[in-house]
Amino acid sequence: MIKKADLPDTIPIFPLGGVLLLPRSRLPLHIFEPRYLQMIEDALKTSTRLIGMVQPNIVPGRSGPGLHTIGCGGRISQFSETEDGRYMVTLAGISRFRVVREVEGFTPYRRCDVSWDGFDLDLEAEETDAAFKRKPFLDALGRYFEVRGLSADWETLKDADDELLINSLSMMLDFDAEDKQALLEAPSLSTRRETLVTLIEYALRGGGEGEMMQ
Repeated sequence: MIKKADLPDTIPIFPLGGVLLLPRSRLPLHIFEPRYLQMIEDALKTSTRLIGMVQPNIVPGRSGPGLHTIGCGGRISQFSETEDGRYMVTLAGISRFRVVREVEGFTPYRRCDVSWDGFDLDLEAEETDAAFKRKPFLDALGRYFEVRGLSADWETLKDADDELLINSLSMMLDFDAEDKQALLEAPSLSTRRETLVTLIEYALRGGGEGEMMQ
């Protein structure tokens, strides 16, 4: 397990809108752009193999996309190369961080100085959610899946640990980028679950129009 003292002050950044990585979760990525192929190669040469996942943030007056302040560092835990030179990687979420400043340099990808302060719980054991009422949550989730035409392995969902269930759904469900950012920035598992429930209920109301579907 990576300790806080081992986390680097400067990390490569992969800005990807609508994609969420959370601590103790896993994110598969398909890498094909040359600059990000280089990023993966460079990260694999480091002891931590860390990449920072950050959502782009449109800033008025800026020529290119800015970055949200909070992101999550992921360690390359699996890596393979396809015959045509693309990379298939899996990131294991380690800890959230706060972007301090973007670093100017000669790499084709972006790099940032970051602070890991304030996210000590991310480096500890799995979180639990004592107030989590699973049955009403899964009932609402079932209605959401039905409306969206989605399928699920309900036995697996019923048996999943609180953190695995809440974080996996936060990463998987098709919310917009700002909603994904709110889920990332939730200070605890219980507040992330509350945010997730709010987003599901909002979607069931048709984005705020009419009554909640039954």
